[in-house]
Amino acid sequence: MSFEIVEATIAEIGAALDSGEITSRQLVLMYLERIADHDKSGLTVNSVLEINPDALFIAESLDTERLHQGPRGPLHGIPVLLKDNINTGDNMHTSAGSLALADSFAGEDAFIVSRLREAGAIIMGKANMTEFANFMTNGMPSGYSSRGGQVLNPYNISTPTGGSSAGSAVAVACNFCTVSVGTETSGSILNPGNLGSIIGIKPTVGLISRSGILPLSSTQDTAGPMARTVRDAVLLLNALLGQDEKDAAMGTNRGKVHEDYTVFLDANGLQGARIGIPRDYYFEELTEEQLALFNASVERMRELGATIIDPAEITTAREIGYSSVVLNEFKTSLNAYLARLGPGAPMRTLKDIIDFNHAHPVQTLKFGQATLLDAELTTSGTFTEPQYLRDRMTDLRLCKELGIDATMREHQLDALLFPADFGARITSRAGYPSIVVPSGYTSAGAPFGVTFSARAYEEPVLIRLAYAYEQNYKVRKAPSLQSFI
Repeated sequence: MSFEIVEATIAEIGAALDSGEITSRQLVLMYLERIADHDKSGLTVNSVLEINPDALFIAESLDTERLHQGPRGPLHGIPVLLKDNINTGDNMHTSAGSLALADSFAGEDAFIVSRLREAGAIIMGKANMTEFANFMTNGMPSGYSSRGGQVLNPYNISTPTGGSSAGSAVAVACNFCTVSVGTETSGSILNPGNLGSIIGIKPTVGLISRSGILPLSSTQDTAGPMARTVRDAVLLLNALLGQDEKDAAMGTNRGKVHEDYTVFLDANGLQGARIGIPRDYYFEELTEEQLALFNASVERMRELGATIIDPAEITTAREIGYSSVVLNEFKTSLNAYLARLGPGAPMRTLKDIIDFNHAHPVQTLKFGQATLLDAELTTSGTFTEPQYLRDRMTDLRLCKELGIDATMREHQLDALLFPADFGARITSRAGYPSIVVPSGYTSAGAPFGVTFSARAYEEPVLIRLAYAYEQNYKVRKAPSLQSFI
């Protein structure tokens, strides 16, 4: 077959499907072949946790529909991988990488999965992830789960994958799927997106439904697109949209959601944009090589007409320390999720999971479960702890009102620019959107990106800036997998 699957975009695949050059069934088979050759052989990148046994049947059905009725839209017949904490009401498990949930079936689709199916996407499988979204214990490597093992970075195996959407990022980077869906609480899309040299969109909390996603935080969680191009990420974002009355956060988006975010893809989008760089605190962990890559990215933006305010400091950055918010929210959120799985679910509570791990320590406790124990033993699950309430209010004040909002207002900014994913903590606690874009590679081949961030529901601005940067400086390259087999 002459069609080249590596780095193929949704538009290129769609054109090949429309012309009859390929079918969706053949497309799935090509991805499965790459998974067999590179994810499960040789180095074992280990990004794909489970394949949908019905994927080929679904693909054939969509091929028939395309032939007789035409495509539903851009995602018709496009294979998508989902992070393993996103429910599917089919023959696949949803385990968050945990052996305790290895036999757990959700029973029904998450809201965003139903939206993907309506768009004609093929749910090809589940991606590996850091177990319980890196809330299992201290010191667990990013990309490791007891059920799925360790995800490796295909650019340099000594470089971390980032977490917790490690498999979603690596699978996209390696062309094991067209696009994928990750989730983020505090950097779990931006971090692996940066280290996987892909696009990751972390939306405003409330733009996309969280119903049917195994939770970590009731106030910070969100799903988001992961793709090799900004356009593909935006097309996936469009498909995920839809008003879910079961998700209270979505009540904040009324009048702020756009039907089609592709209208904001503007190759000249950096012209006249005001971009601020918070230097203090956010650059302390950069190597000289990473700093040079970041500064080169800033110069590129200047060349494209952006006004750079450097520095544009977030004065509260050093005040934002440990917060007990996620620890307090995890237990209640998880127990509510498990209760909704029904009476036949293998685990009913967080305590059941902890007990299962204690009973199978060799398989499940390679790195321990200290965080799970903390959540079970130190939180009531009622959100009444004074420290929780104070931390929640402090997070909102320091991250939103006195943090990002104040800095953007003072300098009249369109966006903030962070190196890599280093701004994820402040933006996630604010519930604000970000987009990470590849900007280069170190001498060791490790990817390095930059992140555009803004205020709630300002995704259109971020899409415009990210697309302009990407289109004028196409720095992403696919990892070379040939040496791995």
